[in-house]
Amino acid sequence: MASRHIILASTSPRRQELIASLRVPFEIMPSDASEEISSGLEPEQIVEILSLRKANTVYRKLSEANKHGIVVGSDTIVVLEGDVLGKPVDDQDAVRMLSLLQGRTHKVYSGVACVDVVTGQSIVRHRVTSVSMKPLNHEQIMSYVRSGEPSDKAGAYAIQGLGACIVDSIEGDYFNVVGLPISLLSDMLSQMGMDVLSSF
Repeated sequence: MASRHIILASTSPRRQELIASLRVPFEIMPSDASEEISSGLEPEQIVEILSLRKANTVYRKLSEANKHGIVVGSDTIVVLEGDVLGKPVDDQDAVRMLSLLQGRTHKVYSGVACVDVVTGQSIVRHRVTSVSMKPLNHEQIMSYVRSGEPSDKAGAYAIQGLGACIVDSIEGDYFNVVGLPISLLSDMLSQMGMDVLSSF
């Protein structure tokens, strides 16, 4: 355990903060993997495919160096009645998404992939959380968009930020909505011989 570390295939500040909370050594290596996906896939397939793609892209860069680590890739999407909402392309798109979500319940899917750099073994899982939004008027939506927070967030909101003000309730894993289900990840790391709770 002491010689092992995590290589996070993400530049997301939120995921970096969550990984840091595990108190195990980690480094950041952006994957720059394509997020293009085939049509007709189920939400859980989308997040698992993209998570593994991100992790494998970094793994291929590292394998020759033979680093003794575990690559972690993750992807999050918001799904409203079967429609996938990714990151808004601009403020107008953010307004559209938030107008759709307000006063309704949607699901957040996060996929997690772990790849052992030494063995090449991979594990891929996902988790789902239901989120209920408060009813919002147009000015409230516009004001939130003007804050700049929705710009790079799936579904155009951040539950860990100002977006907490527009969420009524959740059912499931809070960290899944932030973008990385820590409890699930710790179980997956344990399967690969990195028991987070045994490192102290």
